[in-house]
Amino acid sequence: MRVFASEDGIARLIPLDPGAPLELPQALASFDVTSHEGEIDERADSDWWGHLSTLVGDEVVERHREAWPSSHEFVGDMMIVRIEDEVAGYASQIAQAKLQSHPHIRLVLSDDGVLGEFRIRELSPIGARRGDEILLHDIPADLSDTKVHVRESGRSILCDPRRAYFSTKLQSERLETLALAKELRSLLGRPLRVCDPFCGVGPALATLLGEPGLVGDALASDLNPDAVEMLFDNLRRWDRRDYPSEPSPLARVHDDMMVGVADATELAGDTTIAGNWDLVLVNLPHRSIEFLPVLAPLLDRTSPSMIRGRVVVAESEIDAANAAIRSALPTRLEGTPEPALRIKRDYSSTLRLCSFEAWISPS
Repeated sequence: MRVFASEDGIARLIPLDPGAPLELPQALASFDVTSHEGEIDERADSDWWGHLSTLVGDEVVERHREAWPSSHEFVGDMMIVRIEDEVAGYASQIAQAKLQSHPHIRLVLSDDGVLGEFRIRELSPIGARRGDEILLHDIPADLSDTKVHVRESGRSILCDPRRAYFSTKLQSERLETLALAKELRSLLGRPLRVCDPFCGVGPALATLLGEPGLVGDALASDLNPDAVEMLFDNLRRWDRRDYPSEPSPLARVHDDMMVGVADATELAGDTTIAGNWDLVLVNLPHRSIEFLPVLAPLLDRTSPSMIRGRVVVAESEIDAANAAIRSALPTRLEGTPEPALRIKRDYSSTLRLCSFEAWISPS
């Protein structure tokens, strides 16, 4: 039963358990108990554990309690779950329970890890919804399409986790980057020149470009042509200007926008790019520290600047990683803290996803 308004609109009626005492406790004595036909709560039960127990039984749930995928990631109208080998045989029941507890989800995908140089997610559809019907086998192509729009920071971001993945769980990180960028703008007293050489489909840019007067010039590049193709689509909708329809090499498409396919490690070799940027974003967590020496020359050293990045590292190696970051970067801006990794969330049982920022002094 659900809470609902009384007929006169003065009060809300709260259903009581049939076993509730006839006389209310003293703290509630000032309220009248009204005899009224209840209204059934027809909302979906969001307790996926309850649905799972119904499907496989309480004994099976308890037997594998630590292995079930209690966490998941939403990407548009899709859900991505990582299923441990111990419960892989219950993939269909997991998908059904997740779909029953989240009625807005169209598709449930099993995350089977990353593939290749671009670290694309290997995703397998294990459940889908068509109207009121849940499909667990032979899912048709129209329901298993993984190209979706994700709403974030007031913008619609086209992505496809099978071709170009970005984590929707890192929105708070992108908002933190925005706050740091605004602080840097205040220090410089002008719009920023932002370089995002691992931009993917553009989630970091979406946040920064949405702040009026923050970005005066931008470089957005990625080595993955599929990511750049979707980035073009996103930029076309965000700023209502023309962009190429197919992925193409990095070029100055507009006076304030360089965008295209490029190898980030080669950018500093271009004299028209090196030394021109106030803020450089390093979003390649598994190799960020390795690439810092070749990315630092992108910074404009005639004024204060910043490098902002993410790193995946074992917790026991954070101190060593901090030392490596500091040795790879130019002199720190006086009065700012040393760059240091801050743990944001678990990446695996042994690895942590961390972020850092480094304020760089003029040379």
